[in-house]
Amino acid sequence: MDYGTKLKDLRDLYELTQQDIANVLKVARSTYNQYEQQYDIIPIKHLNHLCNHFKVSFDYIFSFTKLKIYQDEIDKIDTKISGERLKSLRKEYHLTQMKLAKELNIANSIISEYEKGNYPISTATLYSISSKYHISSDYLLGKTNEVKYLTKPKEKELV
Repeated sequence: MDYGTKLKDLRDLYELTQQDIANVLKVARSTYNQYEQQYDIIPIKHLNHLCNHFKVSFDYIFSFTKLKIYQDEIDKIDTKISGERLKSLRKEYHLTQMKLAKELNIANSIISEYEKGNYPISTATLYSISSKYHISSDYLLGKTNEVKYLTKPKEKELV
């Protein structure tokens, strides 16, 4: 997962400092630096805030597409929709919650909570699901209906 480079490139494009972005997220500069350097995984709510701030999609940040934003992109992550879409994807691939959890190396109960819409899908889990099943992160989060499945990303884009 390489979103740090995209975040840095966007920050540089708009001539912003790490402190500027930290202020937008209401975190310490050192915390934002950890996200940008990917020493720490950026929480989904912060990544969503930055996607909205820079007007780009999750799929763009994750290098799944070169298209910066979808025409119908909305700002809010809808946990109910994402839960329904995750469940639908799981059923489409004939996976139990337990099998999907094992594939993603997370607890079965986490999949259950995501599907109930109790929590937004974590950044790492979102990336893993989108990458493995070629499903749009933005679609999965309920931020777009424009595109559901992505063309298979090139290997170098996933590194």
